[in-house]
Amino acid sequence: MHETVFERLAPDPSLVERALSGSRHAVFWLEDAPGARHPALSGDLDADLVVVGGGYTGLWTAIRAKERDPRRRVVVLEARTIGWAASGRNGGFVEASLTHGEANGQRRWPEELERLDELGAENLDAIEETVARYGIAADFERTGTLTVALEPHELEWIAGPSTPDSIYLDRAAVQAELASPTYLAGRWDTRSTALVHPGKLAAELAHVAAELGVELFERSLVRSLDDGVVRTDRGSVRASRIALATNAFPSLLKRNRLMTVPVYDYVLMTEPLTDAQLDSIGWSNRQGLADQANQFHYYRLSADNRILFGGYDAVYHAGGRIRPSYEDRPASYRRLASHFFTTFPQLSDVRFSHRWAGVIDTSTRFCAFFGTARGGSVAYAAGFTGLGVAATRFAADVMLDQLEGMSTERTRLRMVRERPLPFPPEPAASVGIQLTRLSLDRADHNQGRRNALLKTLDALGLGFDS
Repeated sequence: MHETVFERLAPDPSLVERALSGSRHAVFWLEDAPGARHPALSGDLDADLVVVGGGYTGLWTAIRAKERDPRRRVVVLEARTIGWAASGRNGGFVEASLTHGEANGQRRWPEELERLDELGAENLDAIEETVARYGIAADFERTGTLTVALEPHELEWIAGPSTPDSIYLDRAAVQAELASPTYLAGRWDTRSTALVHPGKLAAELAHVAAELGVELFERSLVRSLDDGVVRTDRGSVRASRIALATNAFPSLLKRNRLMTVPVYDYVLMTEPLTDAQLDSIGWSNRQGLADQANQFHYYRLSADNRILFGGYDAVYHAGGRIRPSYEDRPASYRRLASHFFTTFPQLSDVRFSHRWAGVIDTSTRFCAFFGTARGGSVAYAAGFTGLGVAATRFAADVMLDQLEGMSTERTRLRMVRERPLPFPPEPAASVGIQLTRLSLDRADHNQGRRNALLKTLDALGLGFDS
């Protein structure tokens, strides 16, 4: 087995401990943009559309519904506070891809991929236009993604001629963009990604929704869905149309209970870099960064020049439960900090201010799936698998098309019409996921070579390739 660069160039453990020692277990984005609070539902009311879930999927659905028909009464019910889950905890990468990348889309919908890519780019353009039209202050920067090769076998994955929107960078060129001893080459996709402040985006979308007349209720956990009525502990909403945007949390529809599993992702945020620290690494074009292993990292600059550094560990806890106790995982934070200093040894004096985790709603096809229930009066979208910041807006339009009984280009896509395979019930899910995770780690330590299990999953359409 081969060592990865993070093992070959591992920093002194004392450096890792020192850098983490002052960090707080808290979500920087949510602290930095707490947003306005909204009342809990109390009593019974009627609406034209009720949306369950106050994250990006639910907020975009509410906004798009009011933009289509300002007269309809739209209600959003959120179990906690707006954006508190994945929407407020992610890395802020607003990716054009609707298919979790080119390789995943090519494997599953090759005949549709060209159009899916076009629709994804149009969707990202529409988000940028919406940000400008409503004056959404979410630190939106369309700087693209720089994908880097860290091991020799990864070079061929990004090789190829440059185009106006995709620039190949050899070792010297990538080092000129961002100085790291780990980078062998890179590819800068200049238009496929924007960066945002996730907490600000959630708060601003909620503000836009409220300005459009959407009624927002927080701390209103929906307990049941029966005959066009969603019920909370203190009230209910009767609606002719219902959109479910609960993502990683247990679906109100029994048919979807095994369609996603909650996978925990871990993140560090540094204190703001000084001008000298930032000069030592470059990064003047402020791209989002990603490497290419199965266990990959993503990182980016915030508006105040902190570095968010996340990924690598993707942890499924036995039983598939979502618990606050799973969020503070010292081993994951130490590993991330070690990999950070391998990537940027010149930042050895940087400290981490925040550490946190969030749940990814993982599906077996690694991108969102869609559907309807209860005679077409209920629509749902879930399973974004960590690449959903932009795709949630597309999902909102799909659900609204479905609820209105419309046959559109979106609803006719095979990607939209097909359901992924479900995960097996416990304990088989835990065993399978852990074996897959070990196999992915082994591939990363064996020049990317996939073992028999991964090849079998690939053949079944269940394989993962970041």
